[in-house]
Amino acid sequence: MVLDNQIKAQLQQYLTMLEGDLVIKVSAGEDKTSQDMLELVTELKNMSQRITVENVQLERTPSFSINKAGSEESGVVFAGLPLGHEFTSLVLALLQVSGRAPKIEDAVIKRIQAIKDKLHFETFVSLTCHNCPDVVQALNIMSVLNPNISHVMVEGGTFQDEVQARDIMAVPTVFLNGENFASGRMEIEDILAKLGSQSDGSEFADVEPFDILVVGGGPAGSSAAIYSARKGLRTGIVAERFGGQVNDTLTIENIIGTRSTEGPQFVASLEGHVSEYDIEVMKSQRAVKVERKELVEVTLENGAVLKGKTVILSTGTRYRELGVPGEEAFKNKGVAYCPHCDGPIFKGKNVAVVGGGNSGVEAAIDLAGVVKHVTLLQHRDELKADKVLQERLYSLPNVTVLTNASTQEITGTDKVNGLTYLDKATGETHHIELEGVFIQIGLLPNTEFLQGTLEMNQFGEIVIDKHGATSMPGVFAAGDCTDTIYKQIVISMGSGATAALGAFDYMIRHTAPDPVTV
Repeated sequence: MVLDNQIKAQLQQYLTMLEGDLVIKVSAGEDKTSQDMLELVTELKNMSQRITVENVQLERTPSFSINKAGSEESGVVFAGLPLGHEFTSLVLALLQVSGRAPKIEDAVIKRIQAIKDKLHFETFVSLTCHNCPDVVQALNIMSVLNPNISHVMVEGGTFQDEVQARDIMAVPTVFLNGENFASGRMEIEDILAKLGSQSDGSEFADVEPFDILVVGGGPAGSSAAIYSARKGLRTGIVAERFGGQVNDTLTIENIIGTRSTEGPQFVASLEGHVSEYDIEVMKSQRAVKVERKELVEVTLENGAVLKGKTVILSTGTRYRELGVPGEEAFKNKGVAYCPHCDGPIFKGKNVAVVGGGNSGVEAAIDLAGVVKHVTLLQHRDELKADKVLQERLYSLPNVTVLTNASTQEITGTDKVNGLTYLDKATGETHHIELEGVFIQIGLLPNTEFLQGTLEMNQFGEIVIDKHGATSMPGVFAAGDCTDTIYKQIVISMGSGATAALGAFDYMIRHTAPDPVTV
């Protein structure tokens, strides 16, 4: 049985929301995946009278397309079974192809519909990748909205020969008209920008100043915005990537009151909670300057300037890079940062994990269940991970742990073929032959654009006081980009609330009231 009873019950409810008749066209063979696919689409047909199924020959087998009855092809195709993290992509595709409007801004819809070129996208995914659905769903929406655009989700496990032939070593990897287009998580705005359909900032020309403008949309920024809006303040969020680093987190088990969740699911909850308030959210926008004038001004990469009586910076962090030769050259060609996303690509291969903290040891444990062998390298003389994780790691037969090992170079030709490290205890240099390197050495604050503007410590973290205030009057900060000693989601959410309350208190004491209109 492809779908269990609980998922069937949920799916049945979603299918009642179909707004038009659908035709699912299936290209199936005799293999097990084809048979599972036939079972899946048959279950869909049996759940809704609006769905019919036709057997056809598509470019790939097994695959199926979703089309509105009596209309042109939608261009939405799933090659392989869209289960796991991609099940939501399937449900949304059914609804959107049937006529249900996607939840995106009108300005974005117009940019998509204005595209005149023929664009055929192919996204290679793994079903364990929690970043892949964002790309699949974005490209599906674009296909539904513009007949010049088509998109195929390709499940890498089903089409391994194609993955090998195209040298795909990271997911999601997107091809456009047969050429490599991009890798990694993207939202619609990011895809449009890469296509050359960029915002020129004109949509922000008439935006009134905010009482509190939050820069960053992760746990800290979301919390700050909600607390600000609950005070009745005019609140805005400008964020390059809503959810921030949490999007790249798999299992979260330390949010008090929430036993377990996943990063993207938690981000969706944050975004849903923010949407319940009168908060103006401006996504896929990068801040490049903050300065104090009559108000606090935040300049965006596209040249637009947003103003706030106060500003809360919650720009979060990103993966720290090794900075050794070969790292940049082989990104997505064997160098990876997300074991959950890219691990399945290295099935049966030898890989290395660089980093001996919790994230590095957890990555090695996860990868050991997929790959042939894992070598973990730690530059110190002992691992820093929790004892329980170390015990689990050392119990695995296909893991080698190297301490006092300083990575010197990642080698390869067109893709990774090895790693060179220095044994600091002996002074000898060694080379390991392998096909993948997962870097797990911590995070860096996203604060480079603030250099020389605010007081920061030697790690690039923003220095704040107990109210969340920075060295610039009217500017506050919260979350992992600050010098708070512990970097945890629950702590970031609390610091976001603190910064919002601090900004509110600052406004009461320093901002003249708006004139009353009679």
